[in-house]
Amino acid sequence: MADDVTIGAVMERMPAVFLPEKAQGISSVIHYCFTGEGGGDWTMTIAGGACQVAPGLSGEPKLTITAAATDYLDIALGVVDPISAFAAGKVKLQGDLALAMKLTGFFRRS
Repeated sequence: MADDVTIGAVMERMPAVFLPEKAQGISSVIHYCFTGEGGGDWTMTIAGGACQVAPGLSGEPKLTITAAATDYLDIALGVVDPISAFAAGKVKLQGDLALAMKLTGFFRRS
């Protein structure tokens, strides 16, 4: 994991790498709960072809993703495959699992 990358930086970048054409018809609130050093809670809202991200938890989530901050950074940086991380118990999902499976396709890797 790159030492200079933080959860805040990753989450704040999400709207810039969002691919609205991949999320057509999606209207969802997603909660991200990151534990451990550098962790924190974030809310992502996907609706109307746009993605918004804000610190804290708000709204009624269709999906809640919980992971250690370091594990999620490895996923975001492409070091670890998200499916493998889920299978290994490093990512916990609660709610709409079909949405979780589609979610990574909504964002451009950069």
